[in-house]
Amino acid sequence: MAPPPWLLSGLRPKPSTPIAWAGVARASVSLATPLAVGFALDRPAYGALVSMGALSGVIGDTADAYRMRILNIAVPQLFGALGIMLGTLVYGTGWGAVAALTLVGLVSGMMSTIGAVASVSGLLLLLNAVVGAGLPMPQPWWVAPLLLTVGGLFVLTLTLLAWPLRRKLPERVAVAGTYLAVADLLAAAGTDAYEERRQAVTQSLNTSYDLILARRARYHGRSNAMVRLLAQLNVVIPLVEAAPAVHVRRLRLPDEIPAAVRELAVAVEESRTGRPELTLPAPDSPATRAVDSALRHAAVVVHKADPDPYNVDDRLGRPAVLGVRIRRTTRDVLFSGASWRYGLRLALCIGLAQALTSLILVPRSYWVALTVTFVLKPDFGSVFSRAVLRSVGTAAGLVIAAPVLAAVPMGWWDVPVMVVLAALIPALTAKGYAFQTAAITPVILLLSDLLNHQGFHLVWPRFLDSLIGCAIVLVAGYLLWPESWHVRIGHRLADAVAEIADYVACAFEPGSSGDRAERVRARRRIYRDLSVVRSEFQRALTEPPPVGTRAAAWWPLVVAVERIVDATTAARVRVNHGAPEPPPAEVAEVQRQLRELAEGIRASEILVEVRTELPGDEEGVLAPLRQEVAAARAIASPQP
Repeated sequence: MAPPPWLLSGLRPKPSTPIAWAGVARASVSLATPLAVGFALDRPAYGALVSMGALSGVIGDTADAYRMRILNIAVPQLFGALGIMLGTLVYGTGWGAVAALTLVGLVSGMMSTIGAVASVSGLLLLLNAVVGAGLPMPQPWWVAPLLLTVGGLFVLTLTLLAWPLRRKLPERVAVAGTYLAVADLLAAAGTDAYEERRQAVTQSLNTSYDLILARRARYHGRSNAMVRLLAQLNVVIPLVEAAPAVHVRRLRLPDEIPAAVRELAVAVEESRTGRPELTLPAPDSPATRAVDSALRHAAVVVHKADPDPYNVDDRLGRPAVLGVRIRRTTRDVLFSGASWRYGLRLALCIGLAQALTSLILVPRSYWVALTVTFVLKPDFGSVFSRAVLRSVGTAAGLVIAAPVLAAVPMGWWDVPVMVVLAALIPALTAKGYAFQTAAITPVILLLSDLLNHQGFHLVWPRFLDSLIGCAIVLVAGYLLWPESWHVRIGHRLADAVAEIADYVACAFEPGSSGDRAERVRARRRIYRDLSVVRSEFQRALTEPPPVGTRAAAWWPLVVAVERIVDATTAARVRVNHGAPEPPPAEVAEVQRQLRELAEGIRASEILVEVRTELPGDEEGVLAPLRQEVAAARAIASPQP
């Protein structure tokens, strides 16, 4: 009688998630202050609209660096204002509103496949269009968009108050965090905790490079501070490469080495300069020599005040100029089958939701379409589990909202109530989707009550609306689309395996040491792709059977492929520090096995066990890599 695992995983709060108290205070002030001003001016509806704009800003404030926070808040607000304007123009038009919102759903869905900022922008475009088409807004038509924009700008202003004091801190903290993650990785080398630490390093490197390269893209010249941070981030790569060389040999590093890396993290965060002082044990193998060499070089660069701005390589390549990126993104979206499929799926569900509320004579509202939008977002996890968790979270939120709407009279008492309810949003959002829904539901109900004055009578209809919206998503957005209930991540994993085969060729090019910068870029791309694959598999694991069970069967192969990358890097590092080069025939055989593995993954949804032997020197540099490739090929699905 116990709940299924996929449901428990969503209802269980995420562990070790600290509460962002600054975000809690900012949410309370930004949502409650407009209400107070609105009551003071005898314009409560205006105050509610400003608070709705502030709510969008609070939800979108998910970055650390201030430039990214500006993008995450300001850009979506513009699309939100456009959405409320479109909704206001079609309010009360019946089937005209159905057609307009269906088209907005198509555009919103296609936008959501571009990236994080575009996803939030598409979300607000559709949400505000639904609200504008479902609730009476102040006239003339431009008032509501203006008020929502003011609310978002109010959140942005509160967010930027500390910019003069902390404008460079997020990037430094991110790079320092990468050094700390690498220190933990080196400390875990040779133990079972290594895999988890390596995933943390991959995520930290992704975050740090994204922050720094995004900022550098805004400069036509070179920023000295960013050049230094990029140099400090680049020199941690050899340490990351040396870690698998130690781990595959099951060597344990002395405590002095992780301690020295942690000291470098402090130096990065405090922007120290001067001569580094390192006291390290003497290396006794190619792997430990690689660690020693990388650590000493990193210490010199970290403490160097002015690195050469023309000798700093962007490991992932510099971002293209804005115009090129816009044209490239537009072309990719318009010619992407996945983009059109998701856009059509969202448009179908929104159209059904709006048509249902127009056809059925019992009171229905914009809440059905809002539920569809929240549940069908592609970057929030499993559609099926989100629909269930949305129902649970809405029920919990209504339990909170019911006594508020019943006992608190409309007026000034709404301000302290909003202070408390708004604080719950950032506090609970990090705990999971159901918790976020439970926090946002009473806030939206309180704000919408200021616009339509229905009070306690809002509660039960909203719960029914949520159930109807979830049912529409489960039928029209899930069951009717086979890609929703099939594991189709194999092609992406196959592409990653094929890239690993190319990486092996690049790492052990006969007669040459290869282009090290190109090897680093290739390795970073593979790990970034594997990070996406891992996230997709973790999403699939939250699906009910048969999707969840099939994903679980593939999970060991994902781990095995990650170990192949580590083994390849470890072999290259050992060669760089004295080990003999592997024979070309041995390298070619490893490549052939990897390409066969990629073709097998791409050809079938059920894993097929392949017993293989890769001949070679058991003491040679490629011995661990051959073992990992053979292990990956031997993994088979438990299904008959």
